[in-house]
Amino acid sequence: MNNRQLDLAKIREFGNLEFLAKQLVEGFITGLHKSPFHGFSVEFAEHQLYNTGESTRNIDWKVFAKSDRLYVKRYEEETNLRCHILLDTSSSMYYPEENYGKMTFSLMAAASLTYLLQRQKDAVSLCTFSDAIEVQTPVKSTPSHVHKIMQELNALLQKTRPLQKTSVATVLHHLAEKIHKRSLVVIFSDMFENIEEAELIFAALQHLKHNLHEVLLFHVTDKKTEETFSFENRPYEFIDLESGEKIKVQPDQVRESYQKFVGDFYQKLKLKCGQYKIDFIEADIAKGFDPVLMAYLVKHSKMK
Repeated sequence: MNNRQLDLAKIREFGNLEFLAKQLVEGFITGLHKSPFHGFSVEFAEHQLYNTGESTRNIDWKVFAKSDRLYVKRYEEETNLRCHILLDTSSSMYYPEENYGKMTFSLMAAASLTYLLQRQKDAVSLCTFSDAIEVQTPVKSTPSHVHKIMQELNALLQKTRPLQKTSVATVLHHLAEKIHKRSLVVIFSDMFENIEEAELIFAALQHLKHNLHEVLLFHVTDKKTEETFSFENRPYEFIDLESGEKIKVQPDQVRESYQKFVGDFYQKLKLKCGQYKIDFIEADIAKGFDPVLMAYLVKHSKMK
């Protein structure tokens, strides 16, 4: 099995995100080096010709084998980037319930980006939120700090579904004011706050850009059911995961109106992100983690 298509239920069963993230990222990078995208520098700043007399410790022997010339890896001496990973932990993120799919996907993706940031000697912070900020770590690049973030993510992996609403707009406004240095803000959320008041979310996203932060929004969905409403035509009882409200309905009776309502919101969200120069990435939990890692690398390369 491609380790970038890890079964979400098995991720929960295994439970060690730090180990899985390392395996996933290393496999992804190996794949990159064999693809048209091999130009991405995911380990070091640059190659330079080896000068006689300097340490041989950083000689790239793989390059030597290919080119018969000695090059050394020149590592960045200081942090390139400050990255804040924002993770929505509200109840709707625990859908589908059989594997807490959106939450499991987001936790694995966040762990993978954290490992990749550490690998690139970048600083990272984790912020989890529902209707308020729950956990917010400092922005650091040390191995012990990264390990603590992995522990926080693992703790969330073991958590059962809470009954919590989300307040994306309030949290984003707060963080836009709190993050002082120009940073990359990475958001994992289904953005299911109050769709009828979507302008509040748009204003909060604009606030981040106004304060000169770069933003990657991973819109986490189970596309098959949440966007196309692909359910068998039989009676279902649908439960609002954030309020507990229940409704009985046959999918064919509401599919068309549901698709239009949700589709309009997604389209507005994409449009606003385009206007604000925010990278909007559709993160369908059935599609694996490559789109997340690739979107991050593209953004990172533009911020150098």
